[in-house]
Amino acid sequence: MADIPAGRLRVVIAEDNYLVREGTRRLLEDSGDVDVLAAVGNADELRDAVRRLSPDAVLTDIRMPPGHHMEGIEAAHAIQADHPGVGVAVLSQHTDESYAFALLRNGTAGLAYLLKDRLGDLEDLIRALREVSRGGSVIDPMVVDALVARRTRAASSPLAALTARELDVLREMAQGKTNAGVERALNLSASTVEKHVNSIFGKLGLADGPVHRRVAAVLAFLRERPADD
Repeated sequence: MADIPAGRLRVVIAEDNYLVREGTRRLLEDSGDVDVLAAVGNADELRDAVRRLSPDAVLTDIRMPPGHHMEGIEAAHAIQADHPGVGVAVLSQHTDESYAFALLRNGTAGLAYLLKDRLGDLEDLIRALREVSRGGSVIDPMVVDALVARRTRAASSPLAALTARELDVLREMAQGKTNAGVERALNLSASTVEKHVNSIFGKLGLADGPVHRRVAAVLAFLRERPADD
């Protein structure tokens, strides 16, 4: 391998679309600030390249073969576990906050979640790669907006008023269990379950009519269940 000039960032790219992969490689290398050590097409090749080449940072698509689901995120976690000094920036087409939660569930150090439509802003991309290589974190502003909106929805949801035990009871109700079934599942007395059920109805603002209230409570849970469920 040729000598790499001091100060240049050593990067491995993972992207299954050949044109995107090679276009990104060219963009980064033409900047004069980055040396692309390898450009690969799947998560297994990515992990192998990191093991062999010890880059400063990785730029990976979120979805790759074989499943086109969250292989990039799974690879990011594996790389951080095996090579903690390597930063990982994950590229996605989606602002869906669930992907960001999946990536950052164990912490944010050395990780970035970026949107693919930002690839054209080369300075920002290189800045993000340098940041994760130093152990920092970068989240695309549009994803931050989505995360804030999700938390705002959760905070304003009537479910936020329920206690942990009331949520347990509501989860059992959502599985179609009667009060007696909830008693058995949670090892609670009949009076305790009845108290929790009535409290749930009250906090959710559900009117009288036990059958309809149970249905409405379950629908509220399914629509607005908290992010950790």
